[in-house]
Amino acid sequence: MVKKTKDLKYYEAIGRRKEAVARVRLYIVGKDKSISFDGKKVKAGEILVNKKPIDNEFPSPAEKKVYLAPLKLTQNENRFAIVILTKGGGRSGQLDAVVHGLSRAIEKVDKEAYRPILKKQGLFTRDARTRERRKVGTGGKARRAKQSPKR
Repeated sequence: MVKKTKDLKYYEAIGRRKEAVARVRLYIVGKDKSISFDGKKVKAGEILVNKKPIDNEFPSPAEKKVYLAPLKLTQNENRFAIVILTKGGGRSGQLDAVVHGLSRAIEKVDKEAYRPILKKQGLFTRDARTRERRKVGTGGKARRAKQSPKR
């Protein structure tokens, strides 16, 4: 069972991928099954990304399956009100950062129960592939060589 901690309002974790960073907070809902965030009521089971519903940021069914994976594996779909702030990168990088952050936050709830489940699925592994830096004298790209004269 989950350990109760005094005055704990949320579990927080950071997820990263490429240039994207996601700060994930799992809010513990009270008796009214909702929390107030930035003047909005967020119910248990709802996910906000950058102060908007997650369906606005990641609308496709394939994306929905990806970001709900850590919650479904640990059976926590309707337990927390989730608020996520993402910065940098593109949509794909941000989605992977959200999943990484969600997994790390869920682990903080109950390490012994959830860590083996999420670890087995590879959700703690940070995908470290980043953009290659641009080199001097390559004409604007990382690996492009300058064109040599024809004659």
